[in-house]
Amino acid sequence: MNANPLMVEEPESLVVLTEDEELLNTLRAVATDHEISTVSAEADLAGHLLEHHAGVAVLDTACVTTGIAELTQRLKTQFPDLVLIVAGTIDDQSALAAQVTNGTVYRFLHKPVSEQRVRLFINAAWRRHGVEHAEIIEATATNLRKPAWAGAQGSNKRVVFLGAAFGGLIAALIAIWFASRGQEAAETPAAAAPGASQLPVSAASQDPEFESLLARADAALNSGALTSPPGENAVDLYRQAASRNSEDPRPAIGIERVMDRLLTSAEQALLEDRMDDAVRLTDIARSIQPDHVRVAFLTTRIGKERERMVLAQARQAAERGRVDEAIAVLDRANLGGSSVSISEARNRIEQQNLDDRVQDFLDRANDRLRRGALVEPAQDNARFFIESARAIAPNDSNVRRAQRQLADRIVSETRAAISAGNANEADRWIEIARESGVASEDITALTRDVERLRIATRAESMARLSQAFNQRLTRGQLVEPANDSAKYYLTQLTQTEANHPSTQLARQALAARLLEEARGALRKQDLEAARRWMTEARSIGADASGTAAIEQEILKAQELAQRASEVVSAATLNRTRYVEPEYPASARERGLTGWVEVDFTVRPDGSVGDITVVSAEPAGVFEAAALASVRRWRYEPVRRDGRTVEQRARVRIRFSMEQ
Repeated sequence: MNANPLMVEEPESLVVLTEDEELLNTLRAVATDHEISTVSAEADLAGHLLEHHAGVAVLDTACVTTGIAELTQRLKTQFPDLVLIVAGTIDDQSALAAQVTNGTVYRFLHKPVSEQRVRLFINAAWRRHGVEHAEIIEATATNLRKPAWAGAQGSNKRVVFLGAAFGGLIAALIAIWFASRGQEAAETPAAAAPGASQLPVSAASQDPEFESLLARADAALNSGALTSPPGENAVDLYRQAASRNSEDPRPAIGIERVMDRLLTSAEQALLEDRMDDAVRLTDIARSIQPDHVRVAFLTTRIGKERERMVLAQARQAAERGRVDEAIAVLDRANLGGSSVSISEARNRIEQQNLDDRVQDFLDRANDRLRRGALVEPAQDNARFFIESARAIAPNDSNVRRAQRQLADRIVSETRAAISAGNANEADRWIEIARESGVASEDITALTRDVERLRIATRAESMARLSQAFNQRLTRGQLVEPANDSAKYYLTQLTQTEANHPSTQLARQALAARLLEEARGALRKQDLEAARRWMTEARSIGADASGTAAIEQEILKAQELAQRASEVVSAATLNRTRYVEPEYPASARERGLTGWVEVDFTVRPDGSVGDITVVSAEPAGVFEAAALASVRRWRYEPVRRDGRTVEQRARVRIRFSMEQ
């Protein structure tokens, strides 16, 4: 469609609000087809956009002072065909969730940005700007002149509105599709992940054949042999490993990595408009795990993209005044489950007028409403049929009534989810409500109710977790069992709301008990147990002031233990009881002499234990007599730092005929 001849097209530029040199350099590297102009202050942005005839603007949240959501809304109102891309943090993205959904913000870039993602977003933004700019030009041209192809018949009056209607519809669907993508696509294709067999191996997994299968599966994964050749691909090998050892988690983890590789590639293909590749990769993933949540998500997105393509084709035909061709395109989209050829569609259109076709769409929409198929499956739901009818008859009262009915049903589904206590399901319906044109005041009220539900649910969860924590603490189940202990429920409390008073009190109580256990272990001189309890206390964030003293005591005990393990000469100790060894009769008869060297421990009570023979000469003659003698000796207890301790000692006992 030609632009208004009264308007002079000026070169359009990419305007960037930023002081980030890295972001600016990346944009200059990828956006080579348009002039880039920069502005560093938010106050100068509007004037800069007017002066430089901007088509796309990139806004760095670091340079925004009034609030990014307020700024983007104001810019979109002032410059309707300006395509906005925002670069910032994950918190900034959360603040813009509603505007990304409704299309005010076209894309969101996480900082630091990747060059590949910036290139994709900038190119897509210019394509989007072309669509919005064409719609505005068309709307202006419609007001200035009557289309040349508009005839005198009353039914042709609807065609005047057809191009603008399709323009609005396609703009909405494009915004919906890109909003549904979110930001889950990876910045760049991930490097080959480590194999599943590189995870910790349980003691039970010592099967060489199982380990061999895992190693081959990992190699196939890293080489890209995900599903072929048969028998030697990653999926087949991981499944063989799983059938051999169903308890080891590594085969399941490996298959999940295969799924991630396939689905990430499918998402990238969808982002790059390679629909056939996206469908193929998603079908492969579905054949591996049909109920995988990302498979269902991608299938929905592919369906939405196909809807967008169908409606875009119909819009292009309508803009050229070919209403019959537009309706034929919609017929070929398999409306109602039966494929219709172009010639059959034209024959049918010749036999019925435009009002009949609108009514047909509305009948289909009413049927889907009765079935509960409000927005799914793709191209066979109430919203799609209502939008199809609105595309060719935007001012029809029956179409508007159907839109209101759909909006009421969506609001009803949202409230049902809230009543059932399902906040996530309610969020999904609120997103559908935004996509479907539900009144903003209804969406605001629903969003507020969901937030109240989440607050109440969180409070109930905190109370339940606190009760479970206190029960385990009372029973002494401090850290065991791993999934039913006081420590486990403290972790759950922290994940739910880390700064809640209940969480803080639970942490303090558990820390006190763990430190008490550490002190008890020290009193028993069980240093290993004391160290374990201290490790547990530190892992939950016990206050350093409470752990420092115990750690010092452990260090002192370690020093004492080390000194006790050192062997000293028995002559340095004060022996209080001595029993002379008996000379073996056989040795006396043979006239043998010799010696035995033994190590022993003087216990805190002065008794002797842990006696071992170090050496003897001759061997095998005097050892038994020496051990029997030393075992009956007694010593004055060894004291260090005001308490009795064990001490290792060594003595050489001589056996001589003269004694």
